[in-house]
Amino acid sequence: MKAKTIASPIGPLGLIEDKGYLVEISFGGLPEGTPESEGEIIRETERQLGEYFKGNRKTFDLPLKLEGTDFQLAVWQALQQIPYAETRSYQDIAIQIDRPKAVRAVGGANAINRLPIVVPCHRVIGKSGKLVGFGGGLGIKTFLLDLERAHEADN
Repeated sequence: MKAKTIASPIGPLGLIEDKGYLVEISFGGLPEGTPESEGEIIRETERQLGEYFKGNRKTFDLPLKLEGTDFQLAVWQALQQIPYAETRSYQDIAIQIDRPKAVRAVGGANAINRLPIVVPCHRVIGKSGKLVGFGGGLGIKTFLLDLERAHEADN
């Protein structure tokens, strides 16, 4: 396992790779005392995130290792299909994965997404259109959506 904290416009991000896969991105960096080492996947993730924050990347091409229930995996797959600078409601995701009554469970799967930004849970909003819940805080969610919309408007 390799791990590194990188700087970003939204503060430090902790990146963890394991056996050739990106397994975690954590807001606030790595936990205190985590030994840092850099592997190929971390370098590539840092490069792609840098491009994303500059508005030069709309999708990520990284080997991801997502572990969860079949339901959680379906939610995370659906998140990856939300186009850059667009949003979907929790209900939209529930319907997309053929579980229309599982809106709260979609929210729960979003809450434990270990690969935010790359698996864009920030693009999921409340049915009313309001920004709700985000592991990095609503300020970061707003920043990411505003960043994407600004770069989309530039193109």
